[in-house]
Amino acid sequence: MPFVKIVKNKAYFKKFQVKFRRRREGFTDYRQRHKLITQDKNKYGSPKYRLVVRFSNKFVNVQIVAAEIAGDRVICSANSKELIKHGLTVGLKNYSAAYCTGLLIARRLLKQLKLDEVYAGVEEPNGEIISTEVNGRTYFVEEVDDEKKPFRALLDIGIKNTTTGAKIFAVLKGASDGGLDIPHSNKRFPGYSRDTKTYEADVHKGRIFGEHVAEYMREMEEDDEENYGKHFASYVEADLSADDLEELYEKVHASIREDPDREEKDAFVPDKSFRKPVKKTYDERRATATAKRVALRAAAAGGDDAEEEEEEEEDDE
Repeated sequence: MPFVKIVKNKAYFKKFQVKFRRRREGFTDYRQRHKLITQDKNKYGSPKYRLVVRFSNKFVNVQIVAAEIAGDRVICSANSKELIKHGLTVGLKNYSAAYCTGLLIARRLLKQLKLDEVYAGVEEPNGEIISTEVNGRTYFVEEVDDEKKPFRALLDIGIKNTTTGAKIFAVLKGASDGGLDIPHSNKRFPGYSRDTKTYEADVHKGRIFGEHVAEYMREMEEDDEENYGKHFASYVEADLSADDLEELYEKVHASIREDPDREEKDAFVPDKSFRKPVKKTYDERRATATAKRVALRAAAAGGDDAEEEEEEEEDDE
């Protein structure tokens, strides 16, 4: 019989280390996070910013986050639900909405930092990759100002798979077109062919303006008109057809650039008319309980009398 080495012996279990809770739950890839937040030693005190993209069941959540010793600090945030203010009420989780959310957080952050006029980004999306090289360093913006450098952030996708054409990269493209400096390439955008290693920007532009949704709407309206009304019920309710989507997204992009600020909500005003009742004494509580018992007994006695009267009437009949 050959020698079999026992791996999980006493020494193995002594050295075994339980993984972090969020790693066990599948929420955080700590190997990726370590690479994203580790700063060069000669840049002590300057944080590394991350463009954190997360998808819920209905919306797209985007944040600009800086890691600190006390914990992550959110610099700016945006949610695709805010696109309702800019005229987009349907499809708040698709590729086009993800692009709009990335554009929204970019314009909001740059306005907050007073860089919105210096770095305006791409006003008419075309799907092309924009980069500028200055002093041997590549910036993913059209032009680099001499006094103020562009705001750089790194894409944080969490535990999502980086498949070509994923909606995560729509947020990246929207933020990049909005004026942020985010390192990226065209290899994960729609329109890139892995076989021929070519990139068609027009395909990506079509996704940004919802052409894929419009094509599906036309196809379903022709082939399955019965289920078209159910599948695109929100579009029908908003009186949107396949030909209206491109114009709709153009208006949304223009509205975001005009006013990227968060919609102000009315301050919460508490109701001060409510007054907590004064606590009763022991004698008062006892009297209340006695009154309740008497009332219940009287009600029960009245019910019994009514039943007896009904029985007497039936006997008389």
